[in-house]
This record gives sequence, structure tokens and C-alpha cells, in this order.
Amino acid sequence: MSATDFLIILLAGIGAGTINTVVGSGSLITFPTLVALGYPPLLANVSNNVGLVPGGASGVYGYRRELVGQRSRLRRLLPASVIGALTGATLLLVLPSSFFDKVVIILICSALVLVVAQPTLSLRLAARRGARPAGHHDATLGVQVFVALAGVYGGYFGAAQGIILISILGIMIDDHLQRLNACKNVLAASVNAVAAIVFILVTDIDWKVVAAIAAGSTIGGQIGARYGRRLNPSALRGVIVVVGITAVIRLL
Repeated sequence: MSATDFLIILLAGIGAGTINTVVGSGSLITFPTLVALGYPPLLANVSNNVGLVPGGASGVYGYRRELVGQRSRLRRLLPASVIGALTGATLLLVLPSSFFDKVVIILICSALVLVVAQPTLSLRLAARRGARPAGHHDATLGVQVFVALAGVYGGYFGAAQGIILISILGIMIDDHLQRLNACKNVLAASVNAVAAIVFILVTDIDWKVVAAIAAGSTIGGQIGARYGRRLNPSALRGVIVVVGITAVIRLL
């Protein structure tokens, strides 16, 4: 890896860590960057996953105040995320790499649609919370099932996992959006961590890529926690869409 490539990946990691903490979809910065630099898609995916683990932990720490009082909720939801992550990571390793090379284009395009639709989703979530009867407010079995499915997606690929999670939590749980975002950060970080353990144990990792993304995403996690609410969301979405489309073109 050249010094220039390391710097590019480091900056991508900062962007991913920031975006993951604020809303999710940071992998749509780092993964396409790795593909554009010539890394094979499967190697890029697993190395990206491992590298983003410290950034996830950084984001969780940054939102620690919003996590107060959510221990019981997380105790019910974390096992679902772990089971989902193990399933998704296993599928990634069991299925042929050629299958991932083909399906990743569909996954990126789907994630980009979610990124573009995120403002509309947020408005609808707010409307649903306002119209929902009192008493419908916590981690039911239905929430656990959907969180597990999100974990399968996150363990397999992960881009836009945060948007999927915040949509599930916002629709099905009554709470302030920032508290749900903090919960989302914990669940997404746990999925990345579990999948990373599986990948480290059984497949090849590019540790130079991991180091660059880990350093960048840790910085980005703190930026997102401290300044994320002030960042221009349209600009962030624009960057994600441009980088994502570049990756699709490269893969095609």
C-alpha cells in the first residue's frame, strides 16, 4: 500500500465513522473507495468491516449520555443482533465469492436508495410517533425479529445497516430519535464486531487497510458524536451517492 492510498483510505474512514455515528451508511464511503483502489470486493468487504469496529465503539462512547436508561432494551435486542451477524457473516464465507461480486452491485444500489430516501423516512417516522397510541413503546418480539434480520444484512455486507436499524426502531419503539440513534449505534457496532471476529478467524484480512480505516473511523466517530447534528445532511448524502455510484461503475 502506497502512502497516498493509505491517506485516501484514512480520509474515507473518517468520513465513514462520522456518517455511521450520525445515521449510518458509512460503508458506502469506505467500501467503494477500496474497490476503486483495486482491492477485490470480498477482501475489501471483510477488511472494511474489521476496520470499522473501533469507529463503532467510538460512536457508542460519543452517544453514551443518550444510552442512559436503555440497558433493559439493549439486553433484549443485542442477542438478536449477534445471531443475525453470525448468520450474515457465515453466509458471506459459505457462498462463493463470485456470488458476492454479483450481488454487491444490487446491495450498493439498494443502500443508495435508502440513503436518498432517508429524509422522507425520518419525516414518516416522526409522523408515526406522533399518531401512535400511548403504550406502544419497547423492544417486543417483533422488534427483535426485525433487528435480527438487519443483523443478517449487516454481517453479510453492512452498508446502510444504520438506516435500516433506525427505521425499525423509529417505527416500532416510542422514544426520542437521538436515544434511538444511540441504541442503533450499539446494535450496529455489535454486528460489525461479531462479524469481524468471524472474519479474522477464518478468512484473509488486509491489515494495512484495517489500520487505516480503524484510525479514520475512530476519529470520525468522535466528530459525528460531537458535531454530527450540525453537519449538512444533504451534503453528506451527496458524497455517499457519488462515491457509491463510482463503485458501481467500477464493479460493472
